[in-house]
Amino acid sequence: MESEGTFDARGTRANPVPRPAGPPPEAPLVPPGAPRRPAHAPVTRPALVEWLRTARPAAAPGIWRFGHVERPDQAPDLVPARQLLSGAFIAYLCGWLLWSLLWNGYLEGWWIFVDDWWLLPMLWLVPEDWRSGTSSYTELYVVVAYLYYALILSLLARGFGRVGNWGEVWQRFGVPVWPLFVLLPGVWREMPRTSWLLWVSNVYWVLLAVALVAAVGRAGRWPAVRRRLDARRGGPAAPPPPGADPAEWPEIQRAGLPEAAARLAEATRSGALGDVDVARIRRAWQSVHARPERLAAFAETVRRDGPAACGHPSGLRDLPVRTARHDLATAQVRIGTVVDDDRNPYARRTTGLALEPALLGTSLVAVGPSGSGKSVRLVRPVVESLCLLALANRAAVVAVTAQGSGIAPDDAFDLVVSVGRPDSTHDLDLYGGADDPDEAARTLAEALVGDLAAALPGGDSRRAATALAQLIGPYRAVHGHFPGIPELRELLGGAPEATGALRAALRAAGEASQLRELDARERQSARADDIGVLLAERVAFLDRPAFAGSFRTDGGGRPFSLRAIEHPLRVRVDLPERGHAEASRIIARLVLAQFTDAALTRDDRSLFACLVLDDASYTVTADAVRAVQRLRSANAGVVFALRSLEDVPETLRGPLLGAVGCRMAFAGLAPWDGNRFAETWGTEWVQTRDVTNRQIISDEPLTKALHMMRRLVTGKAATAEAVTVREVERARWSASDLAHAVPAGHAVLSLTSVGGDHAPPLLVDLRT
Repeated sequence: MESEGTFDARGTRANPVPRPAGPPPEAPLVPPGAPRRPAHAPVTRPALVEWLRTARPAAAPGIWRFGHVERPDQAPDLVPARQLLSGAFIAYLCGWLLWSLLWNGYLEGWWIFVDDWWLLPMLWLVPEDWRSGTSSYTELYVVVAYLYYALILSLLARGFGRVGNWGEVWQRFGVPVWPLFVLLPGVWREMPRTSWLLWVSNVYWVLLAVALVAAVGRAGRWPAVRRRLDARRGGPAAPPPPGADPAEWPEIQRAGLPEAAARLAEATRSGALGDVDVARIRRAWQSVHARPERLAAFAETVRRDGPAACGHPSGLRDLPVRTARHDLATAQVRIGTVVDDDRNPYARRTTGLALEPALLGTSLVAVGPSGSGKSVRLVRPVVESLCLLALANRAAVVAVTAQGSGIAPDDAFDLVVSVGRPDSTHDLDLYGGADDPDEAARTLAEALVGDLAAALPGGDSRRAATALAQLIGPYRAVHGHFPGIPELRELLGGAPEATGALRAALRAAGEASQLRELDARERQSARADDIGVLLAERVAFLDRPAFAGSFRTDGGGRPFSLRAIEHPLRVRVDLPERGHAEASRIIARLVLAQFTDAALTRDDRSLFACLVLDDASYTVTADAVRAVQRLRSANAGVVFALRSLEDVPETLRGPLLGAVGCRMAFAGLAPWDGNRFAETWGTEWVQTRDVTNRQIISDEPLTKALHMMRRLVTGKAATAEAVTVREVERARWSASDLAHAVPAGHAVLSLTSVGGDHAPPLLVDLRT
């Protein structure tokens, strides 16, 4: 529903065409030079009607909201397992003893004036002639008698079961009301062996076997049973009442568009509509709410295109493959499950953990050694989720990774910029599409010497930016474009031929102001501490034969500028790490500087823009840290993946962790890195109980017997306890715990949303 048209690689619009929302599907709009691919059939899509109807209650940051069920804030006060089982067993013995006394007649005698007193209710109801051996109702009497015995057993089992708390035993350990079944063999030993009794005996043993299998399965936490229980717990709710079914698109019906709602509802029921389509059309509908004059155009687009309405510029409606669980209704991607551990708050245990733009908007730092799962279990799901959101016209993503890392297939992106490869369809704009020499020089200086800014005069890269501006400004005034890598290297190195030719061209063009800039640069180059020497050395890393066709500025290439993040683009930048490690770091810093500048200066901030750095080693600079803090208000964020905080300048390690809202420590973290996280996460007040036990010694025989029985039941001697409760301040996660207590495949993650809500550090299993 936005006024858009074709856009080039620099992000500028060409031939703007007003349209309802997204391009017509018969003429998809893509950046020039991008490969046109047919729309892929979705590989993994949820059952759409159930997906739409599933509840997504509001929850704390990071909770997987799809089918979420709230947990209590505090754990229930449970009886210790040993005491619970001991009490249940003693109640069972008491019940069996009472039944044996009844069955064997030990509760009859001179003190009870009626024999078989506990059988009187049955005897009152059964005719007396049934009890004679010659009656034709003898078999029926036997059946009634043993049904009465079963009734008495049931009453005993229920009564002693309540005393022994058998119900809680079943809930916690999966053991059914087996004492009732165990009592029966004592009865059957006295029963006549009739055919129906043998059948009941077989039923008993089957029930007992089922009870044992259930107990073992519950204790063993069988994965299949657990997944089934989880699916049942988070399953879809009952069908909503008419007029509130999201599968019928009621909001569009209420707006007076019954034809459009009927078209979408039919596509929903038939399966032609996917979750990406729903998210994309809902975003277009939101734009209609903002600008009601687009209502008619929206209705026409839906009527004409149906599920493909308001499409992405590439024409695609889904990714070729998905490797993570996504919920596009909430823009979440699930990355793991909060572990049932004492360190985690009880309300968060066993809940799913998910990331979304509201969290990534505060930026994220993930630290862990190689092989800990940063790329597979964090970067890949996040990039995949952002690509899906881009197809829904909700986000723009730029992923920077090493060539061949495979965080996502090429078909998942609109552009793949492979720096240094001749088959790359696009090139990276060295100056970020800037027209102002000072702006272009600032981002380029940040890329070239940003990692050394602390050691430079003034403690920043301003002198380097000034030196670059004094050269690229005069060059642009003469040639109409900024210099390429070879020309820039010659100018920074003070080559007489290059500077002489530039000076002559400036004089011929009458550019007096630019000539003064060049003179100032020549005077500074004569100083011993001239920054131009360092800049020339850094530019030399990019002036290699492998990059001969890259970073062209004469209009011959197809440069891609980060200013294009105003559009829902999916871009991957492949770095040539093999043999060109320093050049890759310069390029990564260049992309980071250009991204933060473009995100902060773009006019339309409705799209969430995210930069994902699969390896941010030696990429973080002081200016980058300051820019990341400002991205929250610009609806943008950065994901930094680091092998160690040692790859960040020492003076920036603390500020970096403080600037981002989401911090993630993977298993295998070094203790010195863990200490940084521990300082950032701070401390909390916890309640501790100091218990002092004093054994009670008694000389009386009865008291000794009671103490012995108590020790037999509880396993503890009779003691008198003195309890001292106090509150102490402890680290949420210590450096030692982060280094040694985080299992493989796990991570400790703290979250903060753009709105200010936060979640404490949580131990998360990234494999589930």
